[in-house]
Amino acid sequence: MPNKFVFADEAGCFTFKKQNGASRYFTLCTLATDDCSLSNDLLALRRELVINGDEGRDKLHATSDKQNVRDRVFALLENHDFRVDVTVLEKSKAQPQTRVDEPTFYKYAWFFHFKHVGPKLLADGHKLLITAAALGDRKKRAAFKEGVNNTVQQVAPRERWEVSFIDSMGDPLLWAADYCAWAVQRRLELGDDRSHKLIKPKIASEFDLWASGTKHYY
Repeated sequence: MPNKFVFADEAGCFTFKKQNGASRYFTLCTLATDDCSLSNDLLALRRELVINGDEGRDKLHATSDKQNVRDRVFALLENHDFRVDVTVLEKSKAQPQTRVDEPTFYKYAWFFHFKHVGPKLLADGHKLLITAAALGDRKKRAAFKEGVNNTVQQVAPRERWEVSFIDSMGDPLLWAADYCAWAVQRRLELGDDRSHKLIKPKIASEFDLWASGTKHYY
């Protein structure tokens, strides 16, 4: 059975109230590929940055990277073949029971995302290795991983997938997923679509889960 590699990251925060610094949206993004060669290019860029004086750098991260670094990362993304799927959740439309705590909301996001995307990724007979960026402390990480496992098993037979939750510095394709999530989130929050346009040819789906909803809970 051939393998497909899926890398997941999110953008936005788990703050469910209007305050400075709180995001309007929570975005779950997956990057799927049969070929992980992009990781070599991203590692080479990280090494180049380190050897040129950025000695503390352990990864590429869109939010904190300077624009000249972002430009180079997006140029690398454009040169590789992969599929991006995005589920957007406008947080103020989330019913209270979906956000009793962070793992619960994350699980809801994964359920709606994978319900749509999973069958498409599995249609060609692949086995999926789903690698997600670990969040929070050890207890929260375990809860987040359990939520992803429970979600995926509702869509796909157990023999068709494995889930790995690791620190984002552990795999360069998590850096790529981070960049894609950031590009979508920046367009949503700030109306800045410069980076979104660069990855748009890679985006297979961008689903606003509650687009038709009109009730806001805060």
